[in-house]
Amino acid sequence: MGFSEDLSRVAAVAPTAGLKALPSHGDAVVVIGQIGRSPLIDRLIETGRIADAEITGKWEAYKQIVLDHPFPGIARALIIAGADRRGTIFGTYDLSEKIGVSPWHWWADVPVARRANLFLTAGSRIDAPKVKYRGIFINDEEPSFGKWGREKFGGINAKLYSHVFDLILRLKGNYLWPAMWGKAIGADDATTMPLAQSRGIILGTSHHEPMMRAQVEWHRDKKDGITGGAWSYASNGQNLRTFWRGGIERMVKSAGASRPQDQLVTIGMRGDGDEPMSDSNASGMLEQIVADQRNILADVTGRPASQTPQVWALYKEVQDYFDQGLKVPDDVTLLFADDNWGQIRRLPTPPLDRPGGYGVYYHFDYVGGPRSYKWLNTMQIEKIWQQMDLSYQRGAQRLWIANVGDLKPMEFPTSFFMKMAWNPDAMSPEALVDFPTDWATTQFGKTLGPTIGKLLTDYSRLASRRKPELVDAEGFALGSVSPRALDGGEFGAIVREWDILQARMSKVRGRLPVAYRHAWFQLVEYPIAALTNLYHFHYAIAWNRRLAGMQDQRADYFADIAQAAFREDKRLSELYHALNGGKWDGMMSQTKFGYTSWNDPKMDIMPPLARLINRSTKPPAVRFSSIPNRILDGAAVEAAAFTSRNGSQTLQWSVIPHLGDASGAIIALPQGQPSTTIEDAIHIDYDMALRQGGEAILQLSLLPTLDTNGTDGLRIGVSVDGGDVKIASMNLKVDGPEWTRAVKNNRFLVDVALGTLKAGHHSVRLWRIDDNVAVSKLSLSSISQPPAKRSPAPK
Repeated sequence: MGFSEDLSRVAAVAPTAGLKALPSHGDAVVVIGQIGRSPLIDRLIETGRIADAEITGKWEAYKQIVLDHPFPGIARALIIAGADRRGTIFGTYDLSEKIGVSPWHWWADVPVARRANLFLTAGSRIDAPKVKYRGIFINDEEPSFGKWGREKFGGINAKLYSHVFDLILRLKGNYLWPAMWGKAIGADDATTMPLAQSRGIILGTSHHEPMMRAQVEWHRDKKDGITGGAWSYASNGQNLRTFWRGGIERMVKSAGASRPQDQLVTIGMRGDGDEPMSDSNASGMLEQIVADQRNILADVTGRPASQTPQVWALYKEVQDYFDQGLKVPDDVTLLFADDNWGQIRRLPTPPLDRPGGYGVYYHFDYVGGPRSYKWLNTMQIEKIWQQMDLSYQRGAQRLWIANVGDLKPMEFPTSFFMKMAWNPDAMSPEALVDFPTDWATTQFGKTLGPTIGKLLTDYSRLASRRKPELVDAEGFALGSVSPRALDGGEFGAIVREWDILQARMSKVRGRLPVAYRHAWFQLVEYPIAALTNLYHFHYAIAWNRRLAGMQDQRADYFADIAQAAFREDKRLSELYHALNGGKWDGMMSQTKFGYTSWNDPKMDIMPPLARLINRSTKPPAVRFSSIPNRILDGAAVEAAAFTSRNGSQTLQWSVIPHLGDASGAIIALPQGQPSTTIEDAIHIDYDMALRQGGEAILQLSLLPTLDTNGTDGLRIGVSVDGGDVKIASMNLKVDGPEWTRAVKNNRFLVDVALGTLKAGHHSVRLWRIDDNVAVSKLSLSSISQPPAKRSPAPK
């Protein structure tokens, strides 16, 4: 799984690889090596052919350079010089991707196009990461990833992880929290941890598994009373210390002569099973726990604890302890977390000069309330960008890690997250817009790349509106019923959007070369087809229930549609599992029908359907409500449709295309700036119309972001026709009722009373006050006139 194999895939000829001495002559050679460990690279540096000052000693840096006559008898050479072993790997895999080998060539069956010739532009290029630790967390991996791994590899073992490690390196990552539902990477296969070290992967453990121990080991191995028993430091501290010491001893043994920088140890403690601690003095107890853990680190490694990199995850209640004054050693990386639904909860405040720095733990997948979401990707890369750019600007630059669930089907957001982590500065709003096309081109080629990129963008926008696990028959409003036709209402409009997307996808599929069919189904067709089908399923159940309640025989038709959709879901999963000779059998085993609580059902369940005596099999006429226009008579506008804006030299409202549930959302850039006042005059204007005069209400649709400073919420100013500025606020509290509604619908609606206004056109102005406020839509109405296209209250 190295560069020589990649060249073989592209050229269909195996290159001579692994030579320690140059051939006596040659037209072109590739020299790959680490500074200080490669005699050839060092000779080029000593003779002045390569300037190494830019990368020597720099974490994971590399230099690619084409040299004429670098050695006697060699006409030209491509030199890839790494400052360290991962820098060398990244410089090599960077070239692999450029010659046409996708990082997902194994994990998504992306074919490699054969090429008769490869051309490189002469010159040199230097690169290095901006975020030091960049990784993924394989989590909530049952039933899909776990079932697949056991069937294909005989377990979640080194053979499987070899492919995971290769993917991480190809994505220019370096860090992994391994699968942990009933699994222990250090105990399940004794060869996995040494393999990670040999491949350059930094292995850690999840936010609630300290000291390189999987939580399951505590319950699984109860030898001599050392493990098992109460997971309580107050009553069972000695056994816990012994348990943790064993984890560090295993880490040191697996590492061999590895540098301490290639370790990152999770410290701290949560309750058993990823729950809060039950000790009454949890904050004080945690400080003692960490002190004892650091003593173990120092004793086992034989060096001060500060010389072994450590991370403490401020997850859920641990963040509350930190807010209340929990003391953390300065050399420990503080890992802030999102709310499990994509909104960062807290970020560092000045001063930021802690040696351990700060990081972010972000979720693409979650098990917990208000409902688990594990099945498909529902994260917009635009939202990931907004939250991670904010984090980076605020100083969270040491560690980024994403919970990617089963890894598949999170290929698209995982690629984005890792690319942005490598260089957040390079991921500008313009680069963000280009990313879907660039990524699709890497997987499917230049001809279809732009079209497929647009499909992925539109899929993400529709999928992010509401997690599929939250979609049900009661979630959206149906329209009116008449003897001749049914009005689909809001629900029908959403179904129509999915149908249009699926039709576009089907047209592209018809143009797709056969070689790409496996990758296409995994990365594009299955997510779109499966979610389109899910919406048809719940839409049919909604009509079945409504019509049956009216004793309308058309209910039977929708019962048939619902049953057909239930069967179609199974068929799509079977198609996925049959791909490439059954390579992915089991990977799409996640349930999605039959939720009755926050947790996923054990199996997909068809809800009861009503059948009337005189069955109707003739399809009824259904009118679909129009998909809301981007501008509706001026009464409702998308935030991207502003008429003018005013900023400063350093701050201005800007449109982020595709962010939120419209064509884009506005945020003030750059992010991470302090609050401003009305006198600073950072504002943006809209021409809006009030259909009927009266007491006017402006409704803002905001992304459900959080106050990352932990103060009194987020504010934005509103004025109309040059009048006084009114302050609107959003102060969502995680797990509170407003937050629950907001994350379910991926938006927060706030109403601002504007006083009495006449019918007609008005100038509405939004004023920047606080950072991290993203506006998607505006709607102007009077009390006697409901807001234009306002959705029913979220459930």
